[in-house]
Amino acid sequence: MMVLKLIDPTCETFFSGLSEKVRLAPNFFRNAAVVLDLDSLPDAQDCDFGDIKARLRDCNLMVVGVQGGHRLQHEAALRVGLPLVPTGRPSRAESRQAAGQTGAGRSTLVIGDMVRSGRQIYAPGGDLVVTAMVSAGAELLADGHIHVYGTLRGRALAGLSGDANARIFCLSLEAELVSIAGLYRVNEDFDPAIVRKPVQIYLKEGYLCLEPFSPVGR
Repeated sequence: MMVLKLIDPTCETFFSGLSEKVRLAPNFFRNAAVVLDLDSLPDAQDCDFGDIKARLRDCNLMVVGVQGGHRLQHEAALRVGLPLVPTGRPSRAESRQAAGQTGAGRSTLVIGDMVRSGRQIYAPGGDLVVTAMVSAGAELLADGHIHVYGTLRGRALAGLSGDANARIFCLSLEAELVSIAGLYRVNEDFDPAIVRKPVQIYLKEGYLCLEPFSPVGR
């Protein structure tokens, strides 16, 4: 599920900006399940979660729970039927076929089998390497780079901890969404010329670039 961080839900530009984001990729966000992250709210701030739910529903987003925040905010959320969701990054309990150390102490998580739909793999503090296909509905997350030596479908989010130098590489781009350090693009925005081609994805001057590359030996 997507997590939406609430900074100031009373600010009108919050909802208008969110609506614009959804408008850019309506198929991706339509009826998407969302968890509200309350950690950035002041402890004393009351929240009208019923109003927030309704306004997000107008954006075709379905609020299914909250995480973070304090006790009074939790009670307010529970009164409108929003359960508490454990805070934290994706589970690190994925089986690791191989893990090692690279330069500067960065770890590498290597996955040797196909990443099937519904599976989520996170490489904390390092890079993620997948030597097989990634299916639609799967999700790859890494604090460092992501390398897919096969077809990349599903979602790939590199630089999860804010590393703007992280990159994503794949031999065939068919992803639903790609992201680096929080900046993302969905497949509706991809240039058709790079779809199903070897692609590298990186940040340049605040813009998420997708460009073809020639793998060695191809």
